[in-house]
Amino acid sequence: MRRRRTAALLPAFVLLAGCAGGPQATVGGPDLAAGLDVTVGGLDVRVAGPFGARPTIAFTGGRPAAGLQVDEPATGAGPPLAADDVAIVQYTAHVWDGRDNRLVDSTFDRGIPAAFPVGEGLGGALRGHRVGSRVVAAVPPRTGGTRPGEELLYVVDVLGAHPRGAALEAAGGTLAGVRVTGGARPALAVPAAPPPAAFAVKVLARGDGRATQAGQLVVAQYEGALWSRGRVFDTTWTTGRPKAFRIGDGSVIKGWDRALVGVPAGSRVLMIVPPSYGYGAAGDPAHGITGSDTLVYVVDVLAAY
Repeated sequence: MRRRRTAALLPAFVLLAGCAGGPQATVGGPDLAAGLDVTVGGLDVRVAGPFGARPTIAFTGGRPAAGLQVDEPATGAGPPLAADDVAIVQYTAHVWDGRDNRLVDSTFDRGIPAAFPVGEGLGGALRGHRVGSRVVAAVPPRTGGTRPGEELLYVVDVLGAHPRGAALEAAGGTLAGVRVTGGARPALAVPAAPPPAAFAVKVLARGDGRATQAGQLVVAQYEGALWSRGRVFDTTWTTGRPKAFRIGDGSVIKGWDRALVGVPAGSRVLMIVPPSYGYGAAGDPAHGITGSDTLVYVVDVLAAY
């Protein structure tokens, strides 16, 4: 699955979408409403507000010391973030220049959390911190500044983590002749017959999480194939790292929006996507998809935020 459009974000972040529940997600955090005094890089910063809500940040000194500086004003009870996890976070970021310390980005302004791989960019600063934690990080320019010479101050609430290899042990099934195997890594088999003209979707295994909603971030493993040649053109199972994307607002192809909104987390979904529900007449040349290609996807919905 490819996004139809993307949003410009700070380095080290990938836009994705609080949690509808799922077998790999852990959400929750401490009550920070009273505020906490945090010292980062020799500079006092006051961070106040409840976990998962926009923090109030007061700068009381000059620029931070050189180098990455990390502090944890509150520790969560979830699992620690490990290398190659996909972390789901809410964050606010300011340029830390000792003058106006301007706001440069916030997930709260977009109304959706972010997701990124642990161990890359700011993700390296979060490694080892537990889900449910609030983390404050001073990030030097080489790691995540928006302009040359700028340092950033992030306040990050860790909502969830999805490890490499996260999977559902779900049943397989069939739809319009397409066969999907069961187990943790399903495989698609496309028949030699012509594809159906209409969009079709089937929930092969229904999870017990809350139903996904339009505008949420969905974390998934998936595989996509061309009906005409049976060739897999996109899959997360090769690396095992889940991906996250926003549904129900046109950020992904129409077929995904139609198939995945309202599906409980923990479900396995099979869909047949004609061009009008996929990439249209233009296709997606980068993945060998023409304007006449019907696509087949199997999607495991791990969680939604």
